[in-house]
Amino acid sequence: MRMGLEAKPEYIMNEPLQRTLTMGLHVVVAATLSQPAAAQSTLVKTTVCYRKVVGHEILADVYRPKGDEVRPVIVSIHGGALIMGNREGIHAEIRALAEAKGFALVSLDYRLAPETKLPDLISDIEAAFHWLAGDGAKRFYLDPDRVVVTGGSAGGYLTLVTGYRVQPRPKALVAMYGYGHVMRDWYATPSPHARHNRQKVSRDEALRKTDGTIISDDRRRQRNGGMIYSHYRQNGIWPHEVSGFDEATIAEQIRPFEPARNVTAGYPPTLLIHGAVDTDVPYDESALMAEQLERHHVPVILKTIDNGEHGFGGGNSEQIQEAYKTMREFIVNNLTD
Repeated sequence: MRMGLEAKPEYIMNEPLQRTLTMGLHVVVAATLSQPAAAQSTLVKTTVCYRKVVGHEILADVYRPKGDEVRPVIVSIHGGALIMGNREGIHAEIRALAEAKGFALVSLDYRLAPETKLPDLISDIEAAFHWLAGDGAKRFYLDPDRVVVTGGSAGGYLTLVTGYRVQPRPKALVAMYGYGHVMRDWYATPSPHARHNRQKVSRDEALRKTDGTIISDDRRRQRNGGMIYSHYRQNGIWPHEVSGFDEATIAEQIRPFEPARNVTAGYPPTLLIHGAVDTDVPYDESALMAEQLERHHVPVILKTIDNGEHGFGGGNSEQIQEAYKTMREFIVNNLTD
């Protein structure tokens, strides 16, 4: 099955992987502003608690037009290595698309590592979709059968997780510079990249950045979560520290949390966008995910960004406009068919 939206080289079912697209990040806002003038501030924001764990409230922001018309939903999951970030981290293109098309937009917090380990963190994502399909749909007039999930980096990873761990399954997924594996060398061995080694962080320094208090919004940490992440990458211990699994058994224990190892024929259609020279999450994470989707006959598009770093920096302005046009069309097609 082919899922191309234009006659450009891309990943197409049963054809070789193409790596000839070029995009850049810095025209995202410009592309967004090219949307119709009707895309003014038409969405009303409501902050809700979708789950409470040991007295800790986990929040979501729901944006939707006024009125009681049932709306399709874009779910946004923020990135930050599962350690940093919060629900304010909504991609500019996604927010603009929701405004322009009158879609509801739900942006999630989830408990963050290392205070919360991966299985419990994933349970928050599952709980969020359970809430969305039930009380959330009723209160905010949402259509739980028309949901597209989006996210970048760790948010892209969690987006891919929703493809097999939440019910009802989303209609489609958009994962930008995300990953389908957790236990591979890029995360489980010391990083050689400058971005992770600008400042050496000792174990004691990393431990001082958390007092163990559960958080689901890094604005409440009041400590530098980036230093925790740097320490983990410098020492190749991110999978162990984030999951909490024993080193001797982690390879098997982590399997249920790796999207690339849990693809089935029922997995949602997926758009993957990734920079070819990404030094935070390697490009082949999206390429390998695309291969698994193709193997199971799941519709997939992989957009490759030549010279693109993490976040697509260094790309071409015309190419990024075309790539985000593809993303907009992919989301609209899956929410309105």
